[in-house]
Amino acid sequence: MIISIASGKGGTGKTTVAVNLALSIENVQLLDCDVEEPNCHVLLGVPLEEVEDVCVLIPRIDRGKCDLCGKCAEFCKHHALAVLPSEVLLFPELCNGCGGCALVCPRGAIDEERRGIGVVYRGATNGIEFYQGLLNIGELRAIPVIRALKKRIGNGKTTILDASPGVGCPVVETIRDSDYCILVTEPTPFGLHDLRIAVQVARKLKVPNGVVVNRDGIGDERVYEWCEAQGIPILMRIPYSKRIAHLYSEGIAPVRRMPELRLKFEELLDAVNGDHE
Repeated sequence: MIISIASGKGGTGKTTVAVNLALSIENVQLLDCDVEEPNCHVLLGVPLEEVEDVCVLIPRIDRGKCDLCGKCAEFCKHHALAVLPSEVLLFPELCNGCGGCALVCPRGAIDEERRGIGVVYRGATNGIEFYQGLLNIGELRAIPVIRALKKRIGNGKTTILDASPGVGCPVVETIRDSDYCILVTEPTPFGLHDLRIAVQVARKLKVPNGVVVNRDGIGDERVYEWCEAQGIPILMRIPYSKRIAHLYSEGIAPVRRMPELRLKFEELLDAVNGDHE
């Protein structure tokens, strides 16, 4: 079963849920798909080894064949190419890797070469098979790194995908093809606002979903009232707790020190399985 964990709003406790759930169940994979700022490894305390360079294709221009006609730049909607009177400029960070420039070049002056944009790392701890992606500094394209990560999904295991904050393309790519999506929120007006958007994304992707409310006890009741009106199950409530906050600030996953919380995360998986069926 593939369970993605997302949140419309940053800082709601998405990574907390992903890591603590992984530590509470057996036969599990955890993939940190927040490739711009991965941090699951901090709470896991797991050493990492590099296992794959993630590359994309970008154009390579043969200056001897190019006659500066400009058709490649006209075709490129991402403005990765600019043709000057005496030179063709390539902006590789803007290139989408579609290969269209090579197809439209009338002189066959363009082919493609590989360019590294990120790295996949692997680790293991407490029976958890762990992978994370890390986008190179300055790169804009997170999706190829997420796709490389998702190729590591193994059959027969519960796989947890920790998505990035928000509801942008990286989140969509992470949630896509999941069996279930846990949406983490908080009982505040901001939490409700962004939860509504995240639910729309999950529904658009036709992925069953339920809600975990973190810091239960602050804010108001509007998140719970909205979920009830929408028929969205509240899978778990994590209390607003100074002890949890202290453990998290020390880089310790709370379930390692709080067996009562571990039991709640075990029940969370049961709730997801029950809702998915």
